[in-house]
Amino acid sequence: MVLLHGWEGSAQSLYVLSLGQTLYENGFDVVRLNLRDHGDTHHLNRDLFHSCRLPEVVGAIRRLQFLFPSYRLMLAGFSLGGNFMLRVAAEAPNARINVAHAIGVSPVLDPANCLDAMERGWSLYHDYFVRKWLRSLKRKQRVWPGHFEFDEFIASRNLREMTRELVLRHAGYDDVEDYFRGYAITESRLADLVVPSTLITALDDPIIPASDLSRLARPPALRVIVTETGGHCGFFDSLTGPGWADRLILRELQQSAAA
Repeated sequence: MVLLHGWEGSAQSLYVLSLGQTLYENGFDVVRLNLRDHGDTHHLNRDLFHSCRLPEVVGAIRRLQFLFPSYRLMLAGFSLGGNFMLRVAAEAPNARINVAHAIGVSPVLDPANCLDAMERGWSLYHDYFVRKWLRSLKRKQRVWPGHFEFDEFIASRNLREMTRELVLRHAGYDDVEDYFRGYAITESRLADLVVPSTLITALDDPIIPASDLSRLARPPALRVIVTETGGHCGFFDSLTGPGWADRLILRELQQSAAA
């Protein structure tokens, strides 16, 4: 089982550790990945992380399959990590990866609408991501002296402006909308999905607009589970033991393994 955190999370995020423990206690071997510039990885690659760096996630998973060829490979991710894992599943046949099941919990559907939702909604979410991103950028600048100068970038403290500067200066895109389309999973992105996959989301998610669910392709391989409540990667129903999402993911994977 390969687990992937959300934006500005890490392999040490509590939701990753919780699911990892639940799966490990039920017989799964677990690998927790870090995206570039997440966790303690800023010094490993000079270029900045951005959300269209799908090939390196595909490459990491392909390498894991090469190292452990006898294992059934399953994937799960949260928020942006869920978006990545569903894109990996869609790319799996072309990438020569044999994925048995993929799960996205509260995955980013259309990033342009996600940014709009954060700007319109409670400022707590916007400010949280700005604060964590600024901390990450300062660390990147510190470990790669002379390569980055983020002082003006950091001063804006505006997620849209920061995203625009990242995309135009460091991601190789001439247009922010092209960048957003590059990692959206709406419209036809999942239309040819053949890997059994599960998308779990909540109607009250303050970051991922539920209206974008109508723009998802619905291939037979994709199961979409929508709850009334749950927020963004929440789904809490207990202060002790595995949460609702952990138990649901375990059941989904067990049923997939038994099929």
